[in-house]
Amino acid sequence: MEKRIVDQDIVLIPYYPNPEVALAWYQDLDVCRQVDNIDHVYDLDLLNGMYTYLSTHGNCYYIQYLGQLVGDVSLRDNAEISIVVCKEYQNQHIGRRCVMDMLALAKEKGLTEVKANIYAFNTQSQKMFESVGFRKEADQWYTYPILAE
Repeated sequence: MEKRIVDQDIVLIPYYPNPEVALAWYQDLDVCRQVDNIDHVYDLDLLNGMYTYLSTHGNCYYIQYLGQLVGDVSLRDNAEISIVVCKEYQNQHIGRRCVMDMLALAKEKGLTEVKANIYAFNTQSQKMFESVGFRKEADQWYTYPILAE
């Protein structure tokens, strides 16, 4: 897996163990609730388990924004996208740009649809996914059709 250049500000770096940086993103209760609907922060075992799963069941990347790692994004083999941007960097369209790149990756892989699981209370993520063309299909599930050319 190679790095992906999203734009002049964002590079997606293939996952490698880096808990010193990544654990900090999952120490924010709001972020943990947005991502997993849990009321506790990650510990090292949970973090390592999550990244092991994501990196062995698809493409998992760190999001590098202006040279700083600020989150992660993955496209799993089951066509599900997941993304985390640390709170300090949210609302700067970083997530949107990364999701658009994951849609391009899905097309490269020959997928016909991509999905995202977004909790009902997470209106911030709902708006972001809808802004790039995802549509709500079922309770907490959003889909995006990949059109063949």
